[in-house]
Amino acid sequence: MTVMEQRGAYRPSPPPAWQPRTDPAPLLPDAEPYRVLGTEAAGEADPGLLRRLYAELVRGRRYNAQATALTKQGRLAVYPSSTGQEACEVAAALVLQDRDWLFPSYRDTLAAVARGLDPVQALTLLRGDWHTGYDPREHRVAPLCTPLATQLPHAVGLAHAARLKGDDVVALAMVGDGGSSEGDFHEALNFAAVWQAPVVFLVQNNGFAISVPLAKQTAAPSLAHKAVGYGMPGRLVDGNDAAAVHEVLAAAVRHAREGGGPTLVEAITYRVEAHTNADDATRYRGDAEVETWRRHDPITLLEHELTTRGLLDDDGIQAARDAAETMAADLRERMNQDPALDPMDLFAHVYAEPTPQLREQQAQLRAELEAEGETP
Repeated sequence: MTVMEQRGAYRPSPPPAWQPRTDPAPLLPDAEPYRVLGTEAAGEADPGLLRRLYAELVRGRRYNAQATALTKQGRLAVYPSSTGQEACEVAAALVLQDRDWLFPSYRDTLAAVARGLDPVQALTLLRGDWHTGYDPREHRVAPLCTPLATQLPHAVGLAHAARLKGDDVVALAMVGDGGSSEGDFHEALNFAAVWQAPVVFLVQNNGFAISVPLAKQTAAPSLAHKAVGYGMPGRLVDGNDAAAVHEVLAAAVRHAREGGGPTLVEAITYRVEAHTNADDATRYRGDAEVETWRRHDPITLLEHELTTRGLLDDDGIQAARDAAETMAADLRERMNQDPALDPMDLFAHVYAEPTPQLREQQAQLRAELEAEGETP
């Protein structure tokens, strides 16, 4: 072996029979985020869908504001707002069929509510009452996931199992740009592509993983470009354009349902509020940056499109706001009621069959409660 070979400079050509498994060109995302609103494509959008998206966006904005207020009143321990990201949240919920599954992160309470989950139940985890607070099987919404990206392999496993059973099910997994730096992200995308699992991965790139900007997480041209490394299509979309997000996700869900395998969708959006109510966002970003994104607000964009085309008038705008206020008032009233908690619930849903140690602890707590005159 020559000195050059020993130093690693020698690069032999692959054998003649070698060829790429997949042509990478169709997998690459567009250079610019896909948009509908304000373009010719908007004229082809379903007016009924646009009006429904608008009503859900207005309700979602009010939901975020009310939940944030509840943290200040001590009714929630923490709330990670999705203000500014409502288009991603709503579109993710509306593209799924009843039989499909949504795998949300901790910031995706709005997506769960838009899918039909009770707003109070969606906040149970953040209130500190229950780990989940709702039946995932009933709503086809997995538990809100606080650890970054751990819901992604779960989504792949469920989708792969459903396909093996012959069930027509698609899983849509939501994650932030920070979650794309986790090992679970890599493992989930790799397994999904190898197994051709019917999964759609939606990355809401809101600019920051708490205080860490995207530029300090990855040098990739975009997060959507990561898809080609796993052998799946990558799509880049304007995450504040509700019509565009819905169209791209709907195509990805349809692709998965027809046996085409997974898709990675990156939605470019912005977290207008702080990471949570415990975060001081002014320490790592300026007001000018936030104001720039406020001018690209998802509600304003869709409202302008609808009113310009004569699909929405002042009465329709007020009706959407009134419905949102009704929801907020109901949420506020119910969240101001102290929950009735049973200490014995500590032992529920831990194991399908309680262990001897768990039964012993359960009996001990029951005896203590009875000694204090409380009925378990």
